[in-house]
Amino acid sequence: MLLRIAYTLLVLVAVTFLTACQRNTPSQVESSGGATQELTPISMDADDIAGVVSSAAGPEAGVWVIAETNDLDTRFTRIVVTDDEGRYLVPDLPAADYQLWVRGYGLTDSAKVDASPGERVDLQAITASSPAEAARYYPAAYWYAMMDLPSESEVAELPGGMNYYLTWMKNMGCVGCHQLGNEATRTMPAAFADIDSSEQAWARRLASGQAGHNMIGIAAERLRGLPFKYLADWSDRIAAGELPAHKPARPSGVERNIVATVRDWSEPQFYMHDLSGTDRRNPTVNGYGRLYGAPELSTDKMPILDPVANTASEYTLPVRDEDTPTTNEDPVVAPSPYWGDERIWDSRANVHNPMLDQDGRVWLTARIRAANNPDFCKPGSSHPSAQLYPKDRAGRHLAIFDPETQDYTFVDTCFGTHHLQFAYDDRNTLWTSGGGDVVGWLDTTTFFETGDAAAAQGWAPLILDTNGNGKQDAWTEPGAPQDAKLDTRVPNGFYAVMPEPNGDAVWGSNAFCYPGSITRLVPGDNPPQTALAEMYYPPLPGFGVRGADIDKQSVVWSSLGSGHLGEFDRRKCKGPLNGPDATGNHCPEGWTLHDLPGPGFAELPQFSVESSYYTWVDQHNSLGLGEDVPIATGNLFDGVHALVDDEFVTLRVPYPMGFYTKGFEGRIDDPDAGWKGRGLWVPEGDRTPWLKEGGKGSKPIVVHFQVRPNPLAK
Repeated sequence: MLLRIAYTLLVLVAVTFLTACQRNTPSQVESSGGATQELTPISMDADDIAGVVSSAAGPEAGVWVIAETNDLDTRFTRIVVTDDEGRYLVPDLPAADYQLWVRGYGLTDSAKVDASPGERVDLQAITASSPAEAARYYPAAYWYAMMDLPSESEVAELPGGMNYYLTWMKNMGCVGCHQLGNEATRTMPAAFADIDSSEQAWARRLASGQAGHNMIGIAAERLRGLPFKYLADWSDRIAAGELPAHKPARPSGVERNIVATVRDWSEPQFYMHDLSGTDRRNPTVNGYGRLYGAPELSTDKMPILDPVANTASEYTLPVRDEDTPTTNEDPVVAPSPYWGDERIWDSRANVHNPMLDQDGRVWLTARIRAANNPDFCKPGSSHPSAQLYPKDRAGRHLAIFDPETQDYTFVDTCFGTHHLQFAYDDRNTLWTSGGGDVVGWLDTTTFFETGDAAAAQGWAPLILDTNGNGKQDAWTEPGAPQDAKLDTRVPNGFYAVMPEPNGDAVWGSNAFCYPGSITRLVPGDNPPQTALAEMYYPPLPGFGVRGADIDKQSVVWSSLGSGHLGEFDRRKCKGPLNGPDATGNHCPEGWTLHDLPGPGFAELPQFSVESSYYTWVDQHNSLGLGEDVPIATGNLFDGVHALVDDEFVTLRVPYPMGFYTKGFEGRIDDPDAGWKGRGLWVPEGDRTPWLKEGGKGSKPIVVHFQVRPNPLAK
């Protein structure tokens, strides 16, 4: 009996020893020919998890390894990519119990494996059992490209024809709020299964919720009902088993060096327009500090993420006046298949865009009152801007949140606000977009010295110097015939706003019109009376200007609905930049159009279906891919696209699928910490975050993208 017990103990010790060897010795995989292949050892630390991913075919290169835990205050997921030999290393994990699994193109998700930091864990990938199974993991772009386009005769009455239709079906309309092509949008909710036709089902779907009026307005009115036909045909063909015609390639090159860390914050029914955690001009401000979200129409609970403690909190944004309207007044046009008749959005502050200043204060484009302006903005005021161009209404204003004191300061503005950026000047001038037919600014130094918002602010209309005399004169109004003796006012309000880093001018993108444009405003010595503007249209095939940013050389980069990243360099212009011919089409040579990644529609295979919402330029190499790298939102690719040496690098969030962003920024937490001290902070911006993988109940997420020197860097 004792011998039997001793033998059993010996076997247990041997099994334990062998298991430990499997986790800590150089990995061995079986090649497709049956021979055992020994791979290069992986060096790892006590807070890493590493191993090899292999399938029946051998090592699996360019697939994602996902490590997730719910042990922390926020959901925490870290995602890496395997190298050429199928090896992976998930670095710097907080102490917790994790589940690991493999996801990749050509695969189906592997079984989840329990793991802890410090362990060596080899993972078994599973080849997809069918093309349909494999296609489940494709980015939305590959499914969206299956949609047919109207005929030329059907769009003949639209201003701009097919390009106008695409502008509103892509980044100016439908994909301006949602990721179309993900599993939730390419299928029809069960609640609408009894509706007689798919066209009627789509019409009913677009009428759902508090945004139903806007969605129906685009599809039924602006686009004359055409989307219903083609959305219905698209989802019917998918329901019948049709699959994408194109297949995505696995991550390669630099894309295998990406580390994506996913946390959640806020509440399931809310979304974030964007976030801020540093000063754009100096991204070392607030290193390792908290990040602040802009929940726009959805709520006044501003989410705050502490990425060091992995905690999420909220600050309830106040308004100044009791009669400030709320989005809870917006009616539910038709019950939502997810929320029924519930009005899930309730916001008075309607915060759209945050930005930290040099002292770590959070500036917000925020509503503080009802729209009717105070007297100093209106006709008869002595304010210089009101004397030139009075303003009666402003729908959103400015506010300041001080994280140290928790003070919240209202800044009343005569101009509306949407985005904001600080100038590179000694006054820390804050420029804003959203003023409609004017561009507004605030001298923040004057405001802090005096507390007088009226004295600190100014605004100017956009006046083209079409008489060519180099100064602002009387002007013709939009729509009136051009007069050789007068200047010309254009109604193009700024959407994006971008002060020149090395100059006095400020640029803006002009969205929500076809084909869109960019405009340069030069304030002059005595703005607004000396302010003059220049306007530039993108040449075809480019159209659909939306979000944009500027690099340190004052080159403007813009997301285009045509499937391009637009680059405009004013230094390349050959003709006069003022005078009667300088009205928008006078510098096509200044533009370069870069094809965004992804397939095209069958009728337009040469142009990507990618519908980029916004572009941000990494002026200070905060991500590690270089200075002045433009990065466009990859709204149909679950991430962002960085243009590096004229080639796009896609930083994708493979889990949860359906990730969609509208704005982001880079931060340098520690300039001496190598890749670990840098990164890009990207929030989820889809207005319906419950349409991503995980469905209703999942919270909005924030992704921290980092780029290490190789896939096994620790």
